Amino acid sequence: MRPVLEARRLGFAYEGALFRDLSFALAPGEALALLGPSGSGKTTLLHLLAGLLPLQEGEVYWEGEAIRGLSEGVLARKRLHFLGLIFQHHFLFPELTALENVLAPGYLAGRVDRTRALGLLDRLGLAKRAHFLPQRLSGGERQRVAVARALYLRPRLLLADEPTASLDRRQAREVLALLLELSREVGAALVLATHDEALVEGLPTLRL
Repeated sequence: MRPVLEARRLGFAYEGALFRDLSFALAPGEALALLGPSGSGKTTLLHLLAGLLPLQEGEVYWEGEAIRGLSEGVLARKRLHFLGLIFQHHFLFPELTALENVLAPGYLAGRVDRTRALGLLDRLGLAKRAHFLPQRLSGGERQRVAVARALYLRPRLLLADEPTASLDRRQAREVLALLLELSREVGAALVLATHDEALVEGLPTLRL
């Protein structure tokens, strides 16, 4: 089976090397936890995998296709349909409700399905908050809306940067369980960056 994501000998440096010679591959439904303290390069690695930073060393492949050399327009279109991105900060649109935020990628992709969006919000415990603007939501609720938005288009690859940092322990475990469940349902690979080793106990890990 062809990997959803493959990284070959990635290296990246700012003033000094963050990491060198990183290689791994993920098949549909597989998950990988990136572990390391702040400043170790977890976010940088996610941005390289997402095509948001230019590669310095090595190659990244999405379902066998190298992303190096793709034009920004082609890469952006592929990213919309192929990737689900969950950033450390939720980046919700303040003028849109929780439901409208989840639907936002659907408007760009021409795939608007309110039933799916409401179903995701319900599974994340936000059914009664669907029509609230972000300022009426708690920090944890906003982050869960961001999770629902990333999952909405059934991406092949989910990249999550500390997605549970603003949640309490119970909520964090519930969100991680849902991320794993839904990624397996749609056959997506999941890369999760975190500093919380206990949260991802039992998952394959890459330490930075």
